[in-house]
Amino acid sequence: MTGPVSMRRDGEIAVIEIDSPPVNALSHPVRAGIAVCMAEALADDSVKGVALTCLGRTFCAGADITEFDKPPMAPMLTEVINTIEASPKPVVAALHGTALGGGFELPLGCHFRVAAPSAAVGLPEVKLGILPGAGGTQRLPRLIGLEAALQRIVTGAQIPAQEALALGAVDEIIEGDLTAGALAFLRSALAENHPLRPTRDRNDKTSNANLAAFDALSTKLTAKSRGLKAPAMCAESVRNAATMPFDDALQRERQIFETLRDGDQSKAQRHIFFAERAAQKIEDMPRGTKGRPITQAAVLGAGAMGGGIAMCFADAGLPVTLIDQSEEAVGAGVDLIRANYQRSATSGRVSEAEMAQRLALITPSTTFADVATADIVIEAVFEDMALKKRLFADLDAACKPGAILATNTSTLDVDAIAAATQRPQDVLGLHFFSPANVMRLLEIVRAQHTTHDVLKTAIDLGRKMGKAPVTVGVCHGFVGNRMLHARGRQVEQLLLEGATPTHLDAALTNFGFPMGPCAMSDLAGLDVSWRVRREAGLTAAVADAICERGWFGQKTSRGYFRYEQGSRRPVADPEVEALISTIAQTQNAAPRAISEREVFERLVFPMINEAADILAEGVAARASDIDVVWVFGYGWPIGTGGPMRYAETLGVKAIFSSLMRYSDQTEDPSLAPGSALTQWATSGEPPSVA
Repeated sequence: MTGPVSMRRDGEIAVIEIDSPPVNALSHPVRAGIAVCMAEALADDSVKGVALTCLGRTFCAGADITEFDKPPMAPMLTEVINTIEASPKPVVAALHGTALGGGFELPLGCHFRVAAPSAAVGLPEVKLGILPGAGGTQRLPRLIGLEAALQRIVTGAQIPAQEALALGAVDEIIEGDLTAGALAFLRSALAENHPLRPTRDRNDKTSNANLAAFDALSTKLTAKSRGLKAPAMCAESVRNAATMPFDDALQRERQIFETLRDGDQSKAQRHIFFAERAAQKIEDMPRGTKGRPITQAAVLGAGAMGGGIAMCFADAGLPVTLIDQSEEAVGAGVDLIRANYQRSATSGRVSEAEMAQRLALITPSTTFADVATADIVIEAVFEDMALKKRLFADLDAACKPGAILATNTSTLDVDAIAAATQRPQDVLGLHFFSPANVMRLLEIVRAQHTTHDVLKTAIDLGRKMGKAPVTVGVCHGFVGNRMLHARGRQVEQLLLEGATPTHLDAALTNFGFPMGPCAMSDLAGLDVSWRVRREAGLTAAVADAICERGWFGQKTSRGYFRYEQGSRRPVADPEVEALISTIAQTQNAAPRAISEREVFERLVFPMINEAADILAEGVAARASDIDVVWVFGYGWPIGTGGPMRYAETLGVKAIFSSLMRYSDQTEDPSLAPGSALTQWATSGEPPSVA
């Protein structure tokens, strides 16, 4: 047949081939094509078995998410899977690339699954605020056990092929030609007259499950869901595999799926899914633009940030030279990297062999001239403009032609840094977020002369590192930190008015942030923002006073909060609260009781006001880009879709009215008549650059 699915014969085996670039998503035409081919194979007496294969770079990478908001079209994926599972002729799925979501539920309904060594499978629907809705929560537990399935479904983690084989989700790893191996596997099963046992009938791993242990693991896995409904619903549905008949549990799974799909949290998470992909598009970039090859990198500065960036390169399989001025500094940097990898190995996130491979890709050095062989150099030194200008002038002289020179500055003018070189076209900002080896956001700062191929290289590199790259323009703080500064002004003001650090943080953690502004500042290091303020000639009475006492946050065990030895849990510090009270008295501030609602609105709404200006100025290309920045860089609760989507949901007029109500306290000059937020509240349309 024509279309994205076809069928050919290889002797007595029918080979169904899915070819729907780029990722063989299970759209309606694909589902219909599989159904037609299966019907033909089942009707042909000369067909003894069926092999389900995919062309291109991957097996089915999941459902077509764009269909979620459209009327359902038969056949549904569950119908296709049920047909395959009930087939009297054995069906084997040949997996390569990634078989995710519905793209894994489809093979789970087959009688056998074989995989290429590099394949990975998984059910990541929880990351879209839903659960596997085509039998995944029922069939995977029957193959690998209740607790193993719970762990993979609630976290959405991918399962590499070898692990899938060990668990029982895959029957064989095929070295060499995958399709040929799948056909050989199926012929062997036919020759042995292997009895067909549909996945739905495999109850040996669920009938005697230890539900007490399951419930304990479920509680642990869902404890940090921060208000998201999907993790707990996933756990409930997996548990049903052991407590309900298959068909009843399948029906309940579908009910939960539809409830979650139609809820605002899933809509918000799907918004971020599409926003992350849209952020990788540069509107004025010529079609077909190619990036520059990156085979060797260098990072200047072996502190926590520089070391984290070096780990990002190593994790992506790229050799990197980590350079600092002294053996002591670079040695401390490597020790920190090794400790980070060891924690990952201890927790099972990487193997000892993978840890050794990644460490081997990082070369410590105290020789600046080693930048000469790098295709890209990223500096991660102090936020000091004079220092960065000198450094980039030196890089300009030492680096080879065509090398990309990147600054990790979080606030400074990238155009001014680029002007210190004779190659401004090769300069851009690559703003990693701390800890760089963990946080997904990568702000790519496009300077005035940055070329398209350099931008493309940065975007591709970010994706290779597993980051969420967002291209932004040059201004103080770019997108993320510029909005953060608006919040920071309110932190200072609220503290002086009588709120405590604990009070402030609770207003945001109750909303779904992983930590509040004071604990986040302690984690990042109060000295970092202190240095930035001094560079810009700014002051912050409370934060400056804390820093002047040498209390820089977690690194010194004191900041806004105290930290016990070996603990990262913030503890209220009466001495800091007394210090704040003293400062308030010197500024004639009268302490008062402040409601959590006021604290929340005064911390969050000024950021949305700042975001409106960012859009109007063209610093961000899209409102959704700002959402990606804040979800992946600052922990904005993904269940609300980011600050801009939250503003649309709440109503911009309500936000504007609240800001005007607090205008005496916020003292925000950008709320003048004709401002971007004013126009947004009036027109109902997010601002855009003229």
